[in-house]
Amino acid sequence: MLSNSRGPATLTQTVADLGPSVRAATAQEAAQWGELVVETVPFGRYADLPEQELQGKIVIDTANFYPGRDGQIDLGGLSESAFMARHLPGARVVKAFNAIAAAQLRDQGRPEAALEERRAIPVASDDADAKAQVMELIEAIGFAPVDGGTLEDSKRFQPGTPPYGADLNAQQLRQLLSS
Repeated sequence: MLSNSRGPATLTQTVADLGPSVRAATAQEAAQWGELVVETVPFGRYADLPEQELQGKIVIDTANFYPGRDGQIDLGGLSESAFMARHLPGARVVKAFNAIAAAQLRDQGRPEAALEERRAIPVASDDADAKAQVMELIEAIGFAPVDGGTLEDSKRFQPGTPPYGADLNAQQLRQLLSS
C-alpha cells in the first residue's frame, strides 16, 4: 500500500507500474494497514506522520535532515532517528535505507549474489527484534544488512559521513562504522 501527501489519486501511474497487488491510500490508511511501515518524508515534515496509526508498528525511518530544505529544527542533541522515535511514541523505529539513493535501491539489489558481494545497507534501532526484521527484509531484497547500532549510533551514516551514499560491501561498511 502506498501513500503520499498529495492523496491516493496522484499515485495512479505508480500503482499501475507496480502491479495488481499494490494500491494507493491515505497516509492514515497505509499506516493502519501495514505491520512494517516505510516512512519516506522530508525530515521537516515529520509532524505530518500519523502518530496514532503508527503505534506498535515497525517504522523504517529513511528521512535525512537537511536544514536548507527542512528549516531549523532543534533535535535536542538527539540523532534524527532518536528524535523521530520520540515523536512517534509506541512505534518501533528502525533507521535504514537513508544512505542509499532510490534508484540504487531499485537497481542494485542482488538476491542471487553471496551476501558478502552485495551492496551493504546500515541499520540502527533500539529495538533488537524490529532491527532483526528489517535486516531480514534488506537481505531478502538483495542487499547486505549491517548492524549500525542504536538510533543514536545512526548519526554515523547520516548525510556528511563517509558511509552516506557510499557503494560498499558489508566488510567495508563495518570498517567505516567502527572508525
